[in-house]
Amino acid sequence: MSGAPRLAQVLAGAPRGGAENFFTRLVTGLHEEGGLDQRAFIRPHPDRVARLRRAGVPVSGFRFPGPLRPLARYRYRRALAGFRPDRVLTWMNRASAATPPGPYTLISRLGHYYDLKYYRHADYWIGITRGICDHLVRGGMPAARVAHLPNFADETPVTPLPRDSFDTPAGPLLLAAGRLHHNKGFDVLLRALARLPDATLWLAGTGPERSALHALATGLGVAGRVRFLGWRDDVTTLMASVDVFVCPSRHEGLGSIVLEAWAHGCPIVATASQGPAELIRADQTGLLTPVDRPEALAGALRELLADDVRRRRLADAARRHYQARYSRRVVLNGYRNFFAGLPAKGA
Repeated sequence: MSGAPRLAQVLAGAPRGGAENFFTRLVTGLHEEGGLDQRAFIRPHPDRVARLRRAGVPVSGFRFPGPLRPLARYRYRRALAGFRPDRVLTWMNRASAATPPGPYTLISRLGHYYDLKYYRHADYWIGITRGICDHLVRGGMPAARVAHLPNFADETPVTPLPRDSFDTPAGPLLLAAGRLHHNKGFDVLLRALARLPDATLWLAGTGPERSALHALATGLGVAGRVRFLGWRDDVTTLMASVDVFVCPSRHEGLGSIVLEAWAHGCPIVATASQGPAELIRADQTGLLTPVDRPEALAGALRELLADDVRRRRLADAARRHYQARYSRRVVLNGYRNFFAGLPAKGA
């Protein structure tokens, strides 16, 4: 790939997570299309390193620097300079703060409404929703240097699981997935489930609210109808297996999980947090309910579970919308066009 533009992709993320999963999808997708000489600079989480290397992407692993780790900072910056990138794309706070301006074009990608102090030194910015782009511009970034580039889902075809998996009884089946954190609103979903006596919930994820959610399920009398599945690498398979996907978040930058549901034909009910409210066309590609309103969430779920035709209509429309605006092909083209349109540093 001699002579191809050199792109460093920098992520100091956790072993698991939505942004981390999309990082792998984007890096490997751009590599498969060719035309870029990429290197991933990441924490050495074995699964991510292995996936990237299997795809043929060179990887450099680091303990990313904090303010008290000058040696780690030096090693990372020396390796970055040694790659001699034309462009550097940083993901989230830590990687962006650790990456200095240089003889390359520095681009920061924001997947949430982060504190902009970590990003002001960049040359360009990517927001994965229009709301995040507005956040950047309101924060002082020049609008002409802010680009809207969304995520795409894992589009690998899947085979549904049997409905009685995880000792699940017959009846309506719901799915929710994500980090078990207050922002994700899974406590609201459990309170809604208490109003849906025939439904069972599969809840996939790990996080600090796990014990509290178990206790709440017991207190609400729904523990027998909740399957806490832990972290799952097959969420799209779960989506293909259930009646409705639920996104009850209080705060959600994009809601990549919405795109996953759309891509795999699973009708969705979401609360109107930032990302889902921007993505979903109400009663066209999903249903929206107010944040922190379990009775409203239960009402929307009750209506949708009772109407097979409406569920299919929503799922089909959402899949078409996804293919037109958020598919792998569309988003990869958007990134390639963005990179191609950047002037050389100093031009």
